[in-house]
Amino acid sequence: MSSITRWDTYSGLSGLQEQVNRLFESSFSRRADQSALTSWAPAVDIFETENELVVKADLPEVDEKDIDVRVENNMLTVRGERKFEEKTEKENYLRVERTYGTFSRSFSLPNTVNHEAIQADYKNGVLTVTLPKRAESKPKQVKVNATNGQ
Repeated sequence: MSSITRWDTYSGLSGLQEQVNRLFESSFSRRADQSALTSWAPAVDIFETENELVVKADLPEVDEKDIDVRVENNMLTVRGERKFEEKTEKENYLRVERTYGTFSRSFSLPNTVNHEAIQADYKNGVLTVTLPKRAESKPKQVKVNATNGQ
């Protein structure tokens, strides 16, 4: 007599998924290691106050002379390069996860920014670009004059 077995359509998928994951990891891990020396994009925070826009970019171990900040056609562009440490031979590294090489980030600016007063400061690996607003674009409070209906 034959017994009835429950069919589970998903039972073999977890094993298949593990095999596919291993295939992709082995194929692309070499490329990921090589790409660590090509390009990267630093993390950026942008916030607005009543008087200015502020852009903060994390640029650890980037030399100040390797940072270029430009404003052209209402576009803020931050470019630079984080260089690989030349003191240690590349062959001596066991693992390289941080990314090195050139970077470029661009952000469109509103028409309210005063292009003549933009400042950029670099301290402790953080680039802070301060973009003051033009005086005419700042909010103004208008006094309401009330009359007694006469």
